[in-house]
Amino acid sequence: MAKSKKHSPEYRPSENEPFMNPRMLEHFRLKLLHWRNELVNESNETLQHLQEGGLAEPDVADRASIETDRTLELRTRDRARKLISKIDEALERVENGAYGYCEETEEPIRLSRLEARPIATLSVEAQERHERMEKTHRDD
Repeated sequence: MAKSKKHSPEYRPSENEPFMNPRMLEHFRLKLLHWRNELVNESNETLQHLQEGGLAEPDVADRASIETDRTLELRTRDRARKLISKIDEALERVENGAYGYCEETEEPIRLSRLEARPIATLSVEAQERHERMEKTHRDD
């Protein structure tokens, strides 16, 4: 089980406090763990639903509809699995002290970005540069 520290649910990280101080790190660690638990629970429900469903429907349209639903659920489950992996990587960065810093520039990532996307590894500026480079290479 993860370390349990006193955490105030009304705490919001602020630009006026030292970046990634212990309280702020704990806030993001708990936020990531909560998100991870939600995804694991949803994934387990999807798996259970997939195991329950059969293709015993005699109507071709019904079978096609069920098959489409199953494909969508599998795709959703795969996305959740990838997201869980990114959350685990973020939790590792929390533990090793790299969380909240841009992998490219090593500058702090804005708190507003981390609140919106706690798995972010790049600052907005670095992310935009990456996207411009991808677009340039795609257009070739």
